[in-house]
Amino acid sequence: MAKTIVVKQIASPIRRPDVQRRTLIGLGLNKMHRTRELEDTPAVRGMVAKIPHLVQIVEERG
Repeated sequence: MAKTIVVKQIASPIRRPDVQRRTLIGLGLNKMHRTRELEDTPAVRGMVAKIPHLVQIVEERG
């Protein structure tokens, strides 16, 4: 079974650079307090690391 992480959006992308907004959309997030379960890959970890002020890792599974 593949490792996954649960990512939650904790802040709004309003008044943020467009690249940060697009990173949120790339993670599948677009509204406050939504969560997504994503594969734990270096690409996903990198996206989360680019916007730590907008998202948090809630849980690591696997």
